[in-house]
Amino acid sequence: MKNKINELNTRLQHPRRSLGNRHKSQALKFLNLGKQEPNITWAEQNAKQAILYDFTNPDNWRILIQIKVINKDALGIRLVLEDLFTVLGRDSELLNQLEIVDLVNNGQELLEAAFKIDPLDSEIWWNIVKDNDVEIDKFSSRLKRLDTRDSRANILFSKRIKKLWESGYEELFIELSKYLLAQNPGNYEVWIQIGKLHERRCEYDLAWHSYDQAQIYFPKCNSRDDFKLRMQRKMDEKSDISWKKPRVEDRVLFLKKMEELTYDNADKNTKYKKSEPIIIDIYSKLEIMINSDEKSKAFFIARQMAAEGDKRAELIVKEIIKEM
Repeated sequence: MKNKINELNTRLQHPRRSLGNRHKSQALKFLNLGKQEPNITWAEQNAKQAILYDFTNPDNWRILIQIKVINKDALGIRLVLEDLFTVLGRDSELLNQLEIVDLVNNGQELLEAAFKIDPLDSEIWWNIVKDNDVEIDKFSSRLKRLDTRDSRANILFSKRIKKLWESGYEELFIELSKYLLAQNPGNYEVWIQIGKLHERRCEYDLAWHSYDQAQIYFPKCNSRDDFKLRMQRKMDEKSDISWKKPRVEDRVLFLKKMEELTYDNADKNTKYKKSEPIIIDIYSKLEIMINSDEKSKAFFIARQMAAEGDKRAELIVKEIIKEM
């Protein structure tokens, strides 16, 4: 089972890299055939597919921008860069540059500048910041203000913070993980990583909370159930170990803390705040949140209610999971 989960994780994080490479090769082939309209059209279609299948390869983005420049498509360049900046956490400093730059003449330079600041390859990024506490502090502060609701952004930064964990920055890993999960609670791989870390540190309640969140989103992983079995074996082997599933009150408190983090940093990148309409009850509020791109916050609120035995809230949780 463990090997199957690891294989699935790899497949999800690089969904179809081989297909991305195939479409990239096709795009280059049509570009090399010349700049006639049919060739450029086919090149652009394949470049878009390359990014769709593998957003982690910077060459896929470079080819598409190159084609947009050939077409002098300033709006197209802007849309591609906006999509890239979404993957990079919608950094307002990067987005603001789109307002003042001649994109046809400088779009490629802006793309390369973004890659220099934020390499898509986690290994390249780690080689820049490792053994440099100043750079790691800068990364930590920056991540806390980014909008990583996009699943691609969540995956990208999950890979980075995993490097921190592997290098001994356990506390920082846990802290930054919560910011990522508050905005995208469906990233069950990170929940499992946090669960393992808490379990190793004998922080069993926190481990249970993390595994529980993972299994809620991806029941096939059985992370919570497997943890309960491991704890039962520990108690059978050592009579001095006593552990029970956390109380409802503790579960609600945990979910409340996650809810409070949900949009702290995402809101900082939002120019216009939506005014909240008058609501009749909490279920109406949840429905409004689900329909207005606040699914993560709605999820944690509904889970709090479900933890306290609200059956209708349990159905809402399932609905949110399907939509996310």
